[in-house]
Amino acid sequence: MTTWIVLALLFCVLSPLAMLMPSRRLRGRMDVRMQARQFGLAVNISRQEWPHWMQRGQPATCPQYHLARRRGHKDSWCYWQAEPGQWLNQWREPCANAGLAEQLASLPADVYKAELSPQMVAVCWGESAKAQDLEAISGFLKSYF
Repeated sequence: MTTWIVLALLFCVLSPLAMLMPSRRLRGRMDVRMQARQFGLAVNISRQEWPHWMQRGQPATCPQYHLARRRGHKDSWCYWQAEPGQWLNQWREPCANAGLAEQLASLPADVYKAELSPQMVAVCWGESAKAQDLEAISGFLKSYF
């Protein structure tokens, strides 16, 4: 009887520790973010304002992968992926630049937004844990560095 009481007490003490362990999905996302750091990308969780016309259910906060740009750049644009492969600006117009449209099409289907500003280039990504997706994002970001 004493051993059962001791085992029950040990279980009560150790069970909350199991709750502190990250899930497989969370560990996969942490691995992807560490790989992104090895590619030279910065990652932060940012609050996003999505256009009213977007059909998919986007998260209120989204991982943003970005690179700082060198000084002297003045160009800027922002496109959202309404459906896989369909990139639209804030007025729901498709990308007119053929080269940029081709690069945007190379991004994974779970990238919600691609943005270029004078300070940085960034994508908001749903983080499917695939290495080739991270390589495509890294290549896209570095092409505007």
